[in-house]
Amino acid sequence: MKTPVLAILLLLSVVTLRSQGIQEPEEGTVSYLSSQNVYVQFRTTASISAGDTLYIRQGDQLIPALKVTALSSISCVCVPISDMKPVISDKIYHQQKQTRILPPIAEKTIHQPTSKPLEQLTDSTAPVTVEKKKNSQLINGYFSIASYSNFSNSPSDFLQRMKYTLSLNVRNMGNSNLSFESYLSFVQTNKNWDEIKRNIFNGLKIYNLSLAYDFSSHYKLLIGRKINPLISNMGAVDGLQFEVRYRPITVGILAGFRPNYSDYSFDLNLFQFGGFVSHEQRIKNGFFQTTLAFIQQTNSGKTDRRFAYLQHSNSVIKNLTFFGSLEVDLFRLVPDSVDSTYTKSSAPKLSNLYVSLSYQAFKKLTLSISYSARQNVIYYETNKNYLDKLLDPQTLQGYLFSVNYRPVKKLSIGASAGYRFEKKDPKPSMNINGFITYDQIPWLGISASFSFTWLETSYLNGKIYSLGISRDLVSGKLFAGLTYRYVDYDFSNFESTLTQNIGEVNLTWRIYRKLAFSVYYEGTFEKLNTFNRIYSQLSMGF
Repeated sequence: MKTPVLAILLLLSVVTLRSQGIQEPEEGTVSYLSSQNVYVQFRTTASISAGDTLYIRQGDQLIPALKVTALSSISCVCVPISDMKPVISDKIYHQQKQTRILPPIAEKTIHQPTSKPLEQLTDSTAPVTVEKKKNSQLINGYFSIASYSNFSNSPSDFLQRMKYTLSLNVRNMGNSNLSFESYLSFVQTNKNWDEIKRNIFNGLKIYNLSLAYDFSSHYKLLIGRKINPLISNMGAVDGLQFEVRYRPITVGILAGFRPNYSDYSFDLNLFQFGGFVSHEQRIKNGFFQTTLAFIQQTNSGKTDRRFAYLQHSNSVIKNLTFFGSLEVDLFRLVPDSVDSTYTKSSAPKLSNLYVSLSYQAFKKLTLSISYSARQNVIYYETNKNYLDKLLDPQTLQGYLFSVNYRPVKKLSIGASAGYRFEKKDPKPSMNINGFITYDQIPWLGISASFSFTWLETSYLNGKIYSLGISRDLVSGKLFAGLTYRYVDYDFSNFESTLTQNIGEVNLTWRIYRKLAFSVYYEGTFEKLNTFNRIYSQLSMGF
C-alpha cells in the first residue's frame, strides 16, 4: 500500500495560495519569536481564524509563510510552514477569504419609496423591533501533501520524508454557538514506518483539536487540545478551558493534561491546572494587553513545575510597540551537598525574560531592539533521572537590533546585529546581517535581492553571501525564483575550512483559485561532496 502512495506523493509540492478575495491583504508585524512559534500582531484579528495562512511579500507575490494555530483579538500564534524564517518587525499579511455560508433568506416584497414628507415617516412613538443578530456558519480549511527528498554522493543514506497536513475550522456549526478547530499533521520517512506501527504518535501530531461553545458574548467553554493565545508560552492544554470576558477584562481557568514530552501524544499522567486574568483593549494609538497566569504542572500526581507567567504588549506611545514576557518558577528542589537529598523551595526564581521595542521613526524607517535571558525549563519529576545535570542552569542572554528602511516605493534596505552569550562559553556569539531588495525592476519585471551575513561563535567564523531573483512567468498563475549562496566557514577548533556553493530553484503554479503546486530544489556543492534536497507540495484551501 505504501509503494503506490509514495510514488504519487513524490510528485507533489510548496503552497503559494495567493489572495483569494478582492480585499486588500491585512498587514501585521512579527512581535515575538520562540523556539516553535511566531507571534504576529494585527490591529484586529476579527477576520482571521485558526488554520488560516499568513503570507510574506516577495515582489508583488504573497508567499505562504505561517499557519495560525491560536489567536486573540489582536495577535496570532503561528507555526512556520516554509523555509523562510521571519524576524521581529517583519511585515506579515492575511488575505480574507470569501467562504461564509449564510442561512437562507426568506423572500421579501420590495416596496418603492413613498413620496410622503419625512416627518410622516419617522414616527418616534411607533415600536421599534431590533432583530437579534444570528450566528452564521463560517468554514475554512487547508490540506496539503508534501515530499522532502535528501540525497548525495556521500556515504549518508537517502532520506525520503512525506508530510500530510490538514486544518479544518468550522465557526458557528449549523449557525449555532458551537465551533470546531483542528490542525493535524502526519509525517513518515522511508526509515520510521516500523516505529509508527508500534506507536502511531511517532508520525501523527495533533496540534489543535477542540470544540468551543459560546454561552454568550461573555462566557466561553473549550474542550480538547488547544493553545490559549493569552498564555501561549505554556503550550497546549488537553482538557477544559473556561473564560469569562467583560471587556476589557478576561478571566480564565483551565484543567487538563500536558501532551507527552516525547511524542506529543495524550498523557493522563501529566495533569495540569491553573488560571489567568487578562486586560486587553484598543486605545487611541493602538492597543494595550496584559496577561498574568499561575500554572501547576504535575507528573503522576507529584509537582513537576509551578510557575507564574506575565505577558504585556502595548503601543501607548505613537509608533512605538513594546512586548515583554517573563516566567517565574515558584517550585524548586534544592540539592543538599552533604547527603545528596533535595529540599523543596517555593522561593520565586526568574527563569525566562524577553523584551522588545519596535519604533517606526517615520513611514519609511523602522527600528527594533530586543533582549532575552533564558534558562532551560526544569520539570523535576520528568527529568529526575538527570537532575544533577540541570540544577546549575546557565542563563543564555542575547541582544538583537534591526533596522529597515524603504527609501523609495519598491526598494527595501535592512540590517540586523545579534549578540548572544553564556557564562560557560569561551566567547560570545555575534552576527551581522544586511540585505537590499528591489521589487519589480522596470522593463524586466524581476524582483532582486542581495544579502550578506557575518557570524562569529566559539567554534567558527563565517560569511554567507546570497543573491536571488524572482519573477511572475504568467501573471497570477506561474511564479519562479533563482538563488545563489556562497558560504565560507572557518572552524577554529579544528583548524579547517568549509566552502559551499548553494543553488536554489523554486517554481509555483497556482492551478486553480485554491489549488496550488510548488517545487523547490536546493543543491549544495562542496569540494568532495554534493548534497541535494527536493521539496514539493500540493495544497488546497477550502
